[in-house]
Amino acid sequence: LGAKKGVLILDMRDARTGEQLAYFEKENIITKDAGILAARLFRNSLDPSAAQNNGLTMLAVGTGATGNLLSPDAPQNTQRKLNNEIARKAFAAAQYRNASGVAVAFPTNIVDFTTVYGEAEAVGPLNEMGLVSTASLNPATLNPINNGPTGYDATIDVTGKDITVNYLTFSVVTKPATATLAITWRLTF
Repeated sequence: LGAKKGVLILDMRDARTGEQLAYFEKENIITKDAGILAARLFRNSLDPSAAQNNGLTMLAVGTGATGNLLSPDAPQNTQRKLNNEIARKAFAAAQYRNASGVAVAFPTNIVDFTTVYGEAEAVGPLNEMGLVSTASLNPATLNPINNGPTGYDATIDVTGKDITVNYLTFSVVTKPATATLAITWRLTF
């Protein structure tokens, strides 16, 4: 999420004349409880569509990490999609955890997102994955942002696009068709 900070801009003007009566800019703190809200919104947000979860919805896995298979290039914060996505799937569970890692039934600043790929799913030499807030809840419908990691363009309208929130590269792990794969991605805010 980058550096956490806030800035207050206060501009008070006379309603009739428009004369500036007071103005200042001041940095403020982001509270620890803001992390609870961020975790809650990532787990399930009803914005922009109240008819569906618009928070994090799926885990995508792929075979396209750049660099050496046993030591791929480090991920970049400008990554907007997997390089070679081969499967994506909705989370089997999204579970809050306390600071000790114990599952709890109330919002905290820690959320585990778990996805389980069956025998016929995500078969191949995996070396990249990402948490995605998808535009469609159908895992077969891809709406990638075709930009980045080099030449990142922040002016692209991402409405109706899949938003990759976390991206990871790792040494190749080959998943055969005879195996199941459970992946839990823990986010702490």
